[in-house]
Amino acid sequence: MIVPMKKVSIVVLDRERKTALKKLRSLGVLHPEKVEGAGSDLAAFRDSYGKIESALTILENVKVPKNRKSAKQVPAEQVPAENKPPFSLSPEEVLKKAEHVLALGAEKKALEEDIQKNNRELDRFSKWGDVDPADIAWLAEKGLRFFLYEIPLEKYADIPEAVSTVEVNSDRQDMRFLAFTLDGTRPQDMPADAFFVSLPEKSTRACREENSAAAARIEQIGEETAASVIYLEAFKKTLLFFGKEIEFETIHSGMDGDAEESNGKKWNALAWLTGYLPASELGKFRKAAAEEQWAMSADDPGEEDEVPTLLKNSKLVSLIDPVMDFLGTVPGYREYDISNWFLLFFAIFFGMIFGDGGYGALLVLAAIGGIISSVSKGKGAPQAMMLLLLLGITTMIWGTLTCSWFGIPTEQLPGFFRDISLPLFTGEDPVRNTQNLQIFCFTLALVQLSIAHIKGIVRNIRSPKFLGDLGSLLLLWGMYTVVLSMVVSSERFPMSNVTFILAGTGFALSFIFANYEGSVGKSILESLKNIVSVLLGVVNVFSDIVSYIRLWAVALAGGAIANTVNTMAGPTLGNALIFAGVLLLAFGHGLNMVLNVLSVIVHGVRLNTLEFTSHLGMSWSGFKYAPFREEAS
Repeated sequence: MIVPMKKVSIVVLDRERKTALKKLRSLGVLHPEKVEGAGSDLAAFRDSYGKIESALTILENVKVPKNRKSAKQVPAEQVPAENKPPFSLSPEEVLKKAEHVLALGAEKKALEEDIQKNNRELDRFSKWGDVDPADIAWLAEKGLRFFLYEIPLEKYADIPEAVSTVEVNSDRQDMRFLAFTLDGTRPQDMPADAFFVSLPEKSTRACREENSAAAARIEQIGEETAASVIYLEAFKKTLLFFGKEIEFETIHSGMDGDAEESNGKKWNALAWLTGYLPASELGKFRKAAAEEQWAMSADDPGEEDEVPTLLKNSKLVSLIDPVMDFLGTVPGYREYDISNWFLLFFAIFFGMIFGDGGYGALLVLAAIGGIISSVSKGKGAPQAMMLLLLLGITTMIWGTLTCSWFGIPTEQLPGFFRDISLPLFTGEDPVRNTQNLQIFCFTLALVQLSIAHIKGIVRNIRSPKFLGDLGSLLLLWGMYTVVLSMVVSSERFPMSNVTFILAGTGFALSFIFANYEGSVGKSILESLKNIVSVLLGVVNVFSDIVSYIRLWAVALAGGAIANTVNTMAGPTLGNALIFAGVLLLAFGHGLNMVLNVLSVIVHGVRLNTLEFTSHLGMSWSGFKYAPFREEAS
């Protein structure tokens, strides 16, 4: 459920601003409203945070040689004195090491740029041999000004006789030569094909020597940087420290204040802060305010307030939290908490999309292994492993019902598997089985989307607006029968008067009451203004129901891939190529499971976060409750 919140404001003396914030941080229950901080202290903290974050990124990408032990593997007595202890450095010491890592990185970047620049020059003179601009300058001092040229070999004879040349070398295509004139100026009447080659800034020999020295220094920088990897944990902890300092200083400098001025001095300077906390924590907050002599007020949040969302669910329902965290979705404070329905239908969708009892068994074994491993280390069962166990079980159940095991044809499975399957899906008539699976998908749509509209009816039951939700529900049921007739079979599900009564009544109620805000007339007028959207809404209901057929279609594709893998590997399992066959089976089914995971993310999640929540009217506009506290939650 979404925990009820209270909006509270405190007023303190400006000189006690920092003390009050430290007390608030120790309480750890107030989520402050967003404020814009400023000041030199905040800028310094942000600068330090940025340096450590950049240095941490560099260290996390360092490939430590295999012969170099990590900090946890090095006995304390073997760690150099200047490196002790790697996990208890002060923030100032970590900042210095971060600056050192960044300096090394900047030096490395500069050296790499120098190498690239030198390489461009070396490539430019690769066919000239060693070129030294100092030699050309020395000759110029003696009255001989030489100019470097390249020209196609057959055009060399076109050079005017007035231009004296000295051949350097040639190949099958080009001639490289030096040209000089009696007046010492660059020749002006050279053939158009003659390309003037500008001198390098330094000799090609110097370029190679610099590159060699730079490469050696880059290798040395890599070793120095790798030596700092033992401070990774210290960097991470210090990054959290500066993050909390930034948070503190942002609030401290961003608090609103007021004061009376007299003779250039401030009197009765006050500062105040507003935030949100769970209603259950209000008593604790009032007690602290009384002890600290803060002026405070508390009230329910207004409609215009941006209230953080705090979810509180049972351990079972909380299994869906890893998925929600991965998606980054948070319901708005005034929206629905659908965690329980999300978990239920996500588990069903997951099982249907994977669609194979054998795959489900592998997931169950993996989850049990992860749980046992964690518990044996003295830790609790990981939430993600418990979720995987649940999803593996639902996959096994669906695979059992549909008699799907590693893509093996039903007739080739032992009789036991056929006996425990559901005849509705595994009967002798394949067409009937397919229709039944489609009906099941559409019925899932009807159930889930009906829940959305029933929740709307319950929320608005004290207002005529609930009739609009009731109309949407009736329209949904009517369109369900249309889908069965048009998609599954018009013979099994012919449309009757009931279909038109449900759809017509539902549309009328929705048209009249969907926008009700105290006046039926205004509600109808609003629907008329958006008549195109209203009509498209009917089509959307149809398409939303049909959208659930993806559960059957994706599972069918996965089953086809599994069967193909078995067909390809089958001939190799009875001869000397059995090893290759086993590898093909492992790779093929493993790849199929990966594709199924992607399908769950694309399709299984979509049905919950789009089709279902759109019928709930949710926009996932919320943000997490993040109280101001000592340590990050």
